[in-house]
Amino acid sequence: MLQRNNTSIILLALLLLIVFVIGVGWGRSGKQLLEAEAEIRPRPVLERGNFAADEEATIRLFRETSPSVVFITTLSLRRDWFSLNVQEIPQGTGSGFIWDDKGRIVTNFHVIQGSNAAKVTLYDHSTWDAKLIGTAPQEDLAVLQIQAPHNKLQPIPIGRSDDLRVGQKAFAIGNPFGLDQTLTTGVISALGREIESVTRVPIRNVIQTDAAINPGNSGGPLLDSSGRLIGVNTAIYSPSGAYAGIGFAIPVDTVNWVIPELIVKGKIVQPTLGIILLPAQAAANIQMEGVIILRVVPGSGADRAGLRGVQRDSMGRIHLGDIITAVEGQPIRDSNDLILALERRKAGERIKVQVFRGEQKRQVEIELGSSSS
Repeated sequence: MLQRNNTSIILLALLLLIVFVIGVGWGRSGKQLLEAEAEIRPRPVLERGNFAADEEATIRLFRETSPSVVFITTLSLRRDWFSLNVQEIPQGTGSGFIWDDKGRIVTNFHVIQGSNAAKVTLYDHSTWDAKLIGTAPQEDLAVLQIQAPHNKLQPIPIGRSDDLRVGQKAFAIGNPFGLDQTLTTGVISALGREIESVTRVPIRNVIQTDAAINPGNSGGPLLDSSGRLIGVNTAIYSPSGAYAGIGFAIPVDTVNWVIPELIVKGKIVQPTLGIILLPAQAAANIQMEGVIILRVVPGSGADRAGLRGVQRDSMGRIHLGDIITAVEGQPIRDSNDLILALERRKAGERIKVQVFRGEQKRQVEIELGSSSS
């Protein structure tokens, strides 16, 4: 009987020991579990302070200006040869901005080049059919028109580009790679650059910036720190095809005289001297500075001023025409120089032209005509 009681006591002691060991183990495991749970809980949030002054300014600039920036989708027409239905197929995308409260939209010419139609998406994501009302390929600018209500149209503030300084801040808003309402920042890296338009005519006084400009940014605005338009983003320099920190924008001073012309006339009406130049290939063989007049248009300003083209004498010998070397003191080296010297002038204006006839230098005054007359 005593032995049985001892056995029971031993068994009870072992049971208590097991319960104790299990309890201690569970206690340790529970503590470790709680510690693990504590480790995976979100950390306390440290509240930020106020934005820095320059951050506040950039945020405000984007908030106030972005409603003026639009997303442009160009379309091409394609015929389904089975159903014979004509479909509009997306061709490309770009950016633009609202010029006035009549729904005129400014963009690059190369954004809409070759397309049959375009749609404009505003800041509120409403989309409108666009009508092309004017192009200036030589300046890479175009104007579209949409019929949106006035309360959806916020014209962009216009600045100036003749007083820009290298190093001042620059802000680009656009739709790179179709990502709408994207802001990039940088500085004006250089002024007075020259790029080639789609017509192979140079665009001068172009702004260079390191604000990131990528495919889809074309046609969007380049802004100063006051949110004013200072240029239209148009191209990048990139040997690899990727953004390399060099972007270009057409200066707003050019935009501000081209766009009104496009709205009224649909194109830039170029003033003319009334001359036809010797082709560049032939002129290159002569190796003379300036542009050589091949023919003078009868009744033109150049004709009235007494200029001469290439002539053949009674012996069959060819005599060069007058060589234009300067317009209003601006040197003329080739036909592009002559185009640029006349681009902001008007028909009826009188200008001083320096020419060489043989060995003699002359200065004549010529009344400009119109390319449309």
